[in-house]
Amino acid sequence: MKHRGRHRRRRRGRALRATLAGTALALTAAATLISASQATVADAPGALEPVAASDVAGQLPLAEHRVPGRWLDRLASKMGRPVGVGTVLEGADLPLRDAADCSTAEKRSLPVEPAATRAYCFGGSDTRGWRAGAVTTSGDADDDGRWGGNRVILSGWTRGAEGGSLDGPAPGQGLAKIAFVDANDPGALRYTWALLAVPVDGGRDYRGLASPLSGMVWYQDKLLVTTREGDRDALYVYDMDRIQRATVESDAVGRVRGGWAAHGYRFVLPAVGSYTLPGGDGTSRPATVSLDRSTSPDSLVASDWAPADGDRRTRLWRYALSRDPGLSGPLTTDSSGRAVPTEAYETKTAEVRGVLAYRSGWYLDRAAGSPGGHGTLWRQDTEGARAAECGTDETRNCWSGGSGSLSYWEETGEVWSQSGRMLFALPLTSVDRALG
Repeated sequence: MKHRGRHRRRRRGRALRATLAGTALALTAAATLISASQATVADAPGALEPVAASDVAGQLPLAEHRVPGRWLDRLASKMGRPVGVGTVLEGADLPLRDAADCSTAEKRSLPVEPAATRAYCFGGSDTRGWRAGAVTTSGDADDDGRWGGNRVILSGWTRGAEGGSLDGPAPGQGLAKIAFVDANDPGALRYTWALLAVPVDGGRDYRGLASPLSGMVWYQDKLLVTTREGDRDALYVYDMDRIQRATVESDAVGRVRGGWAAHGYRFVLPAVGSYTLPGGDGTSRPATVSLDRSTSPDSLVASDWAPADGDRRTRLWRYALSRDPGLSGPLTTDSSGRAVPTEAYETKTAEVRGVLAYRSGWYLDRAAGSPGGHGTLWRQDTEGARAAECGTDETRNCWSGGSGSLSYWEETGEVWSQSGRMLFALPLTSVDRALG
């Protein structure tokens, strides 16, 4: 993929941002109400605290591992020549409904302050029994916001991840899939599904990825996704030019009589690599990730999950990204194949579901304290923390309660996330304005 430079379509991006700024959605009143049970003002978490490089427990080096090329070649020789994102989008035949056509119950999960300027909802039949999680876009993938000329949103879903836990399903009991959303026409978004898989048996078969997609970043031709507790692999790596077609329509996953199946979906992505955690019990792990294009080089930021009733603070890390095509994944590694954080912090913000960093600020999405409630979006740095206030009692529970990861589309200035069946966006500038 040829990278066309950060400024090639700058004027077009400015025009789009101006349009978005003047088109805030008139969402239902139900999305602006907060129940009395949510009205307690959250305690401010204070400033981020840097973790010293000498603090081994606070750092998180990740070791790069590759799926052998011969495994991937063996799969391709049996399944057929791999395809790219453009081919997948040609099969995007499922419509996303605009917010005006979504139910009141669905829209109740949207942020209160600041409000979403764009919102869509997925259908019920193909998401029933699945839980929405991570979001990333072609704004992460390439500087100009497009991939092969297309604007694309990737929406991650997991089967079997119930409740508020990020642990997800036990191995073999869950599946993970990606909605490839054709976002070229903001008024008519359409999508199709692809299953995430891991090659096994020397590339003679594959298994489904049994993990909640709580974090996901698409950078150049690679897709990084988080994995479940108990797995030494912290992140799996997928190649967006190595998407395979399923040849048999079946609920099975992998090699079946007559060909290859992907739980009824037309496409499957086999992992090409992973990043593993250091050894030892109780090792932290990335629970959510996002891309930061405001650094040089671009960087990946990550947060772990720390429960509110625990005695450990949430940890944040930043990793440099590389454009070296010889790497199996996009993280910059040292001579021993380890990706070492360039920054590490601790924060009192607990139960972080989404992390975003841009320029001097870190944005942390804290989960709601009760089912059906709203969460809090904190903006933190080494000086302090702020959050929007809303409601007559000035509560800070103004963000979407069940939202997943955060993704910043720099070309348009929008932050994307999702909650329940709702996929939504709003300008980052509106987030900062809401902080007062």
